[in-house]
Amino acid sequence: MTLLRTLRLCLIALPLSAGAQAATTYHVREDGGTDIQCNGRADAPYPGSGLGKDCAWMNPMVALPPGGRPRIAGGDTLVIHAGQYMVGLGAPGSSGVPACSSSYPWECAMAPVPSGPDAEHPTRILGEGHDRGCPAAPQLWGTERVRQVLSLEGTRHAQVACLEITDHAECAEFHTGGKACPRETFPFGNWSSVGLYAADSSGVQLTDLNIHGLAGRGVHAGRLRDWTLERVRIAGNGSAGWDGDIGAQKSSNAGRMSFRKLTIEWNGCVETWPGGKPTHCWSQSAGGYGDGMGTHQTAGDWLFEDSVFRFNTSDGLDLLYHTDEGSITVRRSWAEGNAGNQLKLAGPAVIENTVVIGTCGHFRGKPWSYKVDDCRANGDAVVFATKAATRSRFVNNTVLSEGNVAVLAGGPAGAQLVLRNNILVGLPWFLDPDKNSADAYAEGGIALDDSHGLKQSLRNAACRGTGTKCGDAGLVSASRLRPDPHLTVNSPARSSGTASGPEIPADDHDGRKRDRSRPVDRGAFQTNPTTPR
Repeated sequence: MTLLRTLRLCLIALPLSAGAQAATTYHVREDGGTDIQCNGRADAPYPGSGLGKDCAWMNPMVALPPGGRPRIAGGDTLVIHAGQYMVGLGAPGSSGVPACSSSYPWECAMAPVPSGPDAEHPTRILGEGHDRGCPAAPQLWGTERVRQVLSLEGTRHAQVACLEITDHAECAEFHTGGKACPRETFPFGNWSSVGLYAADSSGVQLTDLNIHGLAGRGVHAGRLRDWTLERVRIAGNGSAGWDGDIGAQKSSNAGRMSFRKLTIEWNGCVETWPGGKPTHCWSQSAGGYGDGMGTHQTAGDWLFEDSVFRFNTSDGLDLLYHTDEGSITVRRSWAEGNAGNQLKLAGPAVIENTVVIGTCGHFRGKPWSYKVDDCRANGDAVVFATKAATRSRFVNNTVLSEGNVAVLAGGPAGAQLVLRNNILVGLPWFLDPDKNSADAYAEGGIALDDSHGLKQSLRNAACRGTGTKCGDAGLVSASRLRPDPHLTVNSPARSSGTASGPEIPADDHDGRKRDRSRPVDRGAFQTNPTTPR
């Protein structure tokens, strides 16, 4: 063989050896076998006898053994078929494993998902049906105080899709109102502290996940870079939904953090099992936490689109600790009934086409409440805070507020908040019902550039400025109990907003196009759309 031919063959082989050729697809089924009985490489049950058969494993813990080396490699695919899979001490795959002991069962957690070799060849953990809209996600449930159900610690280039992550206990860690999880004596019961843990992780995509009912946090994650989430629900977790504080100053994220169709709700509540309903909701004064989503100091470009933050026992979305190294954008989203601030952002930030129902007293007197701090931090509906002379925008939003202030802005001289085409409605301030919620207000040196607003029943309303109107906004319902922020036929918000400038969004909350060649509607909803989405 000539030297030239040898070199050509080597060049042809290089991409294959580094790429997808080496990847293997493994399977998990409830009727599968152990790692001795089955090799995991076939979507087939264990036949009942023999070793090393072509059949599925019986539990994902076989693929990712606690304290051991994963049996799948970076770039492989693990398909988890329909069923319920226990994770923790006593689960298939935990017997005889040194990390699994009744003396420290919280260590009996699956090994982290191994990193894919590159972005084109991610490691994939997929529930059956992931390619069909995920009609019935397989369930991974934690037991015996396992520290987390799934780990992405140190994981790069990975996809996780179509899974339900939960536990089977009706308790919250350290609950002070009769729902505390057992922690003193083994057995501890069918609970897990965290659904998904991640640190030092990048290039991860999460799709069609339902992370709910954990005793502590649904997601506990920090030091992330370039994560993408789509159609992920984080709900009913006893402490918080997404807690981005994994240790003092060591939690900052970077790159592009994208969240689409994210739902974060009822965190700070115990979730009934098996009913899945909120109960014994609690927050900070009772020893709890309650943020829907919050971080420690963080950088990065954060994007939220078509997302929902509702009925969490503290803030809905708290990115107040963003360091200004990057940006925050919230589009076409909905925040309602969180007991603190609905949206709390650092600059530079953009909120557009978003509905904010600032009913921060939502939990008062409800049968599912134990002790919630109503309207924590005065319940201001939307909060902007910036540490530098940056420019933020609040455009075409609809806000109903029973907090002290509808929109609160803070920052140094040179900072600016631009408000355009917003509808702000003041409800009686929950903590002082003789006063209504106040108009947009600036603290520090930040300047407000407010025009074409429509302001209803606000305390200290600034009823002047370009295009500003005060009076009935013409919403279908401005009731705190049954709000409907759509516009009535005769609403003065119709065709009265400014369409000039690139800051006016081209579509509305529902994705309907705005005709910016003429005055657009104020608020988050555009009527008489010219082109449906």
